Amino acid sequence: MKPTDDRLIVLAATDTVAVARCSIVAGAEVEIRGQTVTVAQAFSMGHKIAIRAMSKGDKVLKYGVSIGSATQAISVGDHVHLHNMQSDYTPTYALNEDGSVA
Repeated sequence: MKPTDDRLIVLAATDTVAVARCSIVAGAEVEIRGQTVTVAQAFSMGHKIAIRAMSKGDKVLKYGVSIGSATQAISVGDHVHLHNMQSDYTPTYALNEDGSVA
């Protein structure tokens, strides 16, 4: 497998996303499977970045298992989160700063 940036964690060859080991700022360049990609959106440690292009309905694979489906087309280097994927197993929700469900 071609090299991937040390700031990203990829555990399975089938994964479509990597997990950020640190915050990554918009405009940063990251190496994804040997390809240099400029990150359009900033994202925090623990968030996902696409390492393969996905179409709407494609499974999002993390650590070798499906964690949900793409709700729109996702390009390599895109931040993958509630705005472009949904869980296939539990309701997708976000928490407000006070801990209530958004």
